[in-house]
Amino acid sequence: MMPDTVSSNETLRPWDPVVRLTHWGIAAAVLLNGLVTEDGGRVHVWVGYAAFALLALRLIWGLVGTKRARFASFPPSLSTARAHLGDLLAGRYRDYPSHNPLGSLMAYALWGLLAVVTLTGIGMAGSPFEERPATRQESVASHDRDDEREREEEDEVLEEVHEVAANLILVLAALHVAGVGLESRLAGRNLVRPMLGGRSSGKEG
Repeated sequence: MMPDTVSSNETLRPWDPVVRLTHWGIAAAVLLNGLVTEDGGRVHVWVGYAAFALLALRLIWGLVGTKRARFASFPPSLSTARAHLGDLLAGRYRDYPSHNPLGSLMAYALWGLLAVVTLTGIGMAGSPFEERPATRQESVASHDRDDEREREEEDEVLEEVHEVAANLILVLAALHVAGVGLESRLAGRNLVRPMLGGRSSGKEG
């Protein structure tokens, strides 16, 4: 199903506050945990929980939020995304009232990967409030060694999946930024402005 389009001379309204909050909040969390915080540290864990909460809010908002923010307004479609890419390469550009087809695929891919990263992180870290043994020897002494070995193997799998998904998020985020910049140039309008609370309209010189 082809998403609705709007005239290239119409004004693109700002995204609603919930979309903007979750977008920039998740972006900040990804940058912090991907490039700044110490893996497995307390700050890293808390930022991960914040990212999980923001993702949950955005997914709920995709069901009950404003029309433009709902999943029904930007269904993922490979064929539509290919057509949109072909239009861009041919110098044709159409605006969409919600995410364009390429942006839609990127959003769902990032949300899916973020779900994997946060859930595997929670699986490894547990509650940020729980007291942890000071050393591994203390942990082994307080649990059966077989259980401890099994737990270590599970953590290794979770850690591997966590790291791969986290690296993919950084790659896709870089592609997302590049794609928004390219489309803004081709369309002659600032596509970032609506995500900052402003309007973007017409052909901007």
